[in-house]
Amino acid sequence: MHNIKLAFISIFLLQCLALPLFGQEPGNIPAENILIAPDTLLNPGVLPDTLLPVLPDSILIITEEDLLADTTKTVPQGDIETVINYYAEDSIISDFSQNKVFLYKDAWFEYGNIRLDADYIVIDWEKNELFASGLEDTTGVVQGTPVFKEGQSIYEIRKDMRYNFKTSKAIITDVVTQQDEGLLRGQTVKKGGDGSIYLNKGFYTTCDLVEPHWHISSSKIKSIRGKQVISGPFNLYFNNIPTPLGLPFGIIPDTPEEKTSGILFPSYGQERVRGLFLRDFGYYFAINDYVHTQVTGEVFSLGGYGAKWGTVYNKRYRYKGGFNIDFQKFESPETAEVPVEYDAFWLRWNHTPESRGNSRFSASANFGTKSYNDNILNPGNFQQNMNSDFSSNIAYSKTFAGTPFSMSANLRHSQNQVTDEVNLLLPDIAVNMNRQNPFRNVRFEPLKTLNVAWNFNAQNSINNRVTTEFGVDPNLMQQIEEFGQPGAPEVLPFTFANLPQLLREADNGMRHTVPISSNFTLFRFFTGTASLNWTELWYFDRINYYYNRQEDRLDQILEPGFNRVGFYNSSFNMSTNIYGFYTFKKGAKIEAIRHHMQPTFGFTSTPDFSDPRYGFYQEVQTDAQGNTRRMSRYQGFIYGGAPMGEARALSINIRNVVEAKIRMESDTAEVETKKVPLLQTLNVATNYNFAADSFNLAPININTRTSLFDNKISVFLSTNLDPYATGTFTQGEREVTRRINDFAFRQGQGLGRIRSATLNLNGSINPSQTEKSSAEVRDELTNDYLNQGGQMNEFVENEIDRIANDPSQYIDWSIPWNMTFGYNLSYNRGTSGNVNVTQAVNISGDLSLSDKWKINFNSGYDVAANRITQTMIGIARDLHCWQMNVNWVPFGRFTSYNIDIRVKSNILRDLKVSRRRSFFDSF
Repeated sequence: MHNIKLAFISIFLLQCLALPLFGQEPGNIPAENILIAPDTLLNPGVLPDTLLPVLPDSILIITEEDLLADTTKTVPQGDIETVINYYAEDSIISDFSQNKVFLYKDAWFEYGNIRLDADYIVIDWEKNELFASGLEDTTGVVQGTPVFKEGQSIYEIRKDMRYNFKTSKAIITDVVTQQDEGLLRGQTVKKGGDGSIYLNKGFYTTCDLVEPHWHISSSKIKSIRGKQVISGPFNLYFNNIPTPLGLPFGIIPDTPEEKTSGILFPSYGQERVRGLFLRDFGYYFAINDYVHTQVTGEVFSLGGYGAKWGTVYNKRYRYKGGFNIDFQKFESPETAEVPVEYDAFWLRWNHTPESRGNSRFSASANFGTKSYNDNILNPGNFQQNMNSDFSSNIAYSKTFAGTPFSMSANLRHSQNQVTDEVNLLLPDIAVNMNRQNPFRNVRFEPLKTLNVAWNFNAQNSINNRVTTEFGVDPNLMQQIEEFGQPGAPEVLPFTFANLPQLLREADNGMRHTVPISSNFTLFRFFTGTASLNWTELWYFDRINYYYNRQEDRLDQILEPGFNRVGFYNSSFNMSTNIYGFYTFKKGAKIEAIRHHMQPTFGFTSTPDFSDPRYGFYQEVQTDAQGNTRRMSRYQGFIYGGAPMGEARALSINIRNVVEAKIRMESDTAEVETKKVPLLQTLNVATNYNFAADSFNLAPININTRTSLFDNKISVFLSTNLDPYATGTFTQGEREVTRRINDFAFRQGQGLGRIRSATLNLNGSINPSQTEKSSAEVRDELTNDYLNQGGQMNEFVENEIDRIANDPSQYIDWSIPWNMTFGYNLSYNRGTSGNVNVTQAVNISGDLSLSDKWKINFNSGYDVAANRITQTMIGIARDLHCWQMNVNWVPFGRFTSYNIDIRVKSNILRDLKVSRRRSFFDSF
C-alpha cells in the first residue's frame, strides 16, 4: 500500500513539471491527447496511458555499461583553457548585457603565453576576442598604443588590433614586429594562428631606428616564423630614398644568425698586379646546429681567379674547430712588362677538444705554397704576409689510468718561406713514465727523494734539404760553434714529383732517456740536486767516411744496419736564496727596495765519447797533407750523436729580482702601498770546463727583463760576452781574425767582445686606465648586453668569448685611440770580425676621428735597409646598422685597396664592437 501511494505522488509531480517544460519550447507544442473512458460492461484490458510514464521497478537496476560510461561526454567544455588575468589603472567596467569588459588606462591582459598592454582594452567573452588601442590625451595625441607579446614575439602597434585568443588570429593596423634580427612593419597586418604574418604595404629592415637607414618596401610581404620572409616585387630604400635596386620577389631568411643559409655579397677593390676584383662572393650553408660552411670565389680583371672553402664546427662540451682552404690562380696578360704566373693554395685547420676523459685529439695546421704568401694579400690577416716561418701540429695523447704511463703521437710540419725548406715529422711518437720514488718510505732524505723516470721518443723526418754525398766539409761544425753563420741550404722543391725521393731519404730514429735525480737539503740553507742521465739512440744506418785521393776530398757512404749509441752524464747542483733590503726614511715616496738573489752552482761530468773504443766517431784523413779529424758517424742524424770531448764543467747561474715598495696616495687614513718591479729578472750564467785543453771559460750570457710606466712598456735585453781575445793571422794572401786562448783583459781588449745582443722594446698605450683580463671583459660585456634587454643564447656566448679572448679582431668604438709599438735590435759579430746589425720599428693602432669614424694602421721602418716596411691603412665607418671598411696598401708588392659594406649584426651593435674579419679567417 505504501508503494502505491509513492507511485501516485510521483505521477502527480511529473505532470506538474512536464507541462511547463513543454511550454518553454515555442513552435514545438505537442498535439492534444484525448482521454477515452473504458466501457464498464466489458472486461477491461490494460490500456497504456499516453500522458503518464511507466513507473520503473522500485528496485534500481544498474548495468555494467552504466558504470563504464564516460560521464565527461555529458559535461560541456568551455573555450577558456587556463587562467585569465587582467588589470587597469583607471577603471574596469563590466557590461553583462553585451558580455564585455572594458579596461581603461595602463591596462593589461594575460592569458597563457600572451600579454597585451594598452590604454584601452575591450574583452569580448562572447566572441573570445580582444580589441586594443590607445587613447587621445587633451592635446589630441594618442597615448598608450598597444604592445602585444606572444611567446618571444613582440608587436608594437601604432593604431589598434583585434585578437582572437581562441584561434590566435589577429588583424592589426600599423604594426612593427621583430623577426629574429629583422623588423617588419605594415599598414594592415593579418596574423595567422601558426604565427605567420601577412603584411599589406609593408617593409623589412634590420635597423631599429624609428626612421631606419635602409629598408625593403613591398606591397605584399609574408613572414613564416622561424623560416623566412617572402615578399612580392620590392625596392631597396636608403634613408627613405628609393633606389632602382629591386627584384620581382624576395626571400629573406628568418632564422637565428647561427642557423641562416644565404648568399654572401662580395667586396670590391683593386690590386696593382691582378687589377680590379670582386672578392668573397658565394653562399653560406648553415648545415645544422653544429656545422656551418661557406663557399666563396673571387675574380680579377687581369685574368686571375680564386676559390675558398671554409667550415666551422662546434659541439658543446666536446670539441670545436674550423677548416679553411684557399686556392688562387693567376697568369698575367701577354702585354705585362713583368710576367707573373702562379698556382697557389693555403690550408688552415684548427681543432680544439674539451678536456674530458684520458685521451685528447687536437690539430693546428697552417701551411701552403711559397707563391701564396709572396703574392696573395689577406686583408683580415695582414701579419701572415710578414711572417717567414709557419708550423703545424696534429696531436693525439692518452693517459693510461692507474699506471704511470702516458703516450702521445704527433704529425708536425714546419716551413720557411725565405729558404723554401720544409720539414715533416711523420710521425713523432712518445711514451713516458712519470717519475717514480722507489724509496719513499726511507728516512734518509737523499734516498727518500730519489726518483726515476723513462722517456721514449721515435721520429721519422722528411726534409727537402739536399744532403751532399760527396765533399764533406770537416770544418762546418767548428765554424758554427765559433759563431759563424751557415749559408742558406740547398733544397729540393717539395712537390708530388719529388715525393718518392723525399721518402727514400727520410731520417728516422729512436731515443730512450732515463733521468735519475734526488733533492735534499744541505746545511739548512742550501738545496742540493744530484742527477744521472742515460741516453740511448737507435738508428738503422751509420756513416762511413773515406778520403778520396783522386778528388782530394772527404766523402761518405751510408752503411745500413741497426746501431746503438749510448751515453750518459752526471751533475750536482746547489742553490740558495739571499735577500737584501734597503729602507728609506719615514714619509718617503719609496718605502723600501728588496733584492732577491738566487745563485746556483753546478758541476757536470761527461766522458769523451769520441774515443775510438766507443765506436761512435771515426778517425779519418781530411787532406793530402795527412791531417786527420774525428768525425761523428751520426752527424746530421735526427737525434745527432754522442757528445764529443770530455767535460768536467763548473756552471754558475745567478738570478736577481729587484722590487720597490711605493707609497700610494689615498683619501683614507690608512697608508696604501704598491709593489713595483724594478728588474723582473737579471740573469748571469757561464761555465768553466776543466777538461778542455783550451777555451775553458764559456761565453758569459747576461739577460734582463723589466717593465716601465705601469707595465705599459716591456723591455728585454740579452747579450753574449766572449771573454777571450782575438788576434790577426796571415793565411795565404789574406789576413784572418781568430780567437786566441787568452783572456781579453790580458791583451788590453777589455772584458771581452760582445758576440751577439738582442733588444726588444714593446708597448701599448691608450686612454684606458686599467688593463682588464679576459674574464673581466667577458663579465662586463655580458652585463651590458643583458642590461640592454638582450637574451643570452649559445651564439651570443660564443661571440662574447671571441671578443674577450681576442680583442684585437674587433673594433672597440668606445676607446678614442690606441697604439702599440715595438723596437727590435739584433747584433751579431763573428770571430772573423764581420758584423751584422738589424733594426726594425713596428707600429700599429687606431684613432677615432668621431663617434662613427675610426682609422686603423699597421706599418714599420727597417733601419738597416732605410725603408718603410709593408703598410696598411684602414678606415672603419659605423653606420649604425651597417659598417663600412676600407683597407688600403699604399705601396709595395701588395699595393691595393678594398671596400666592404655589410649589414651589422644586432648582437655586435649591442656589444658596441665591430668585427674586423670573418670568423673563417681565424683558421
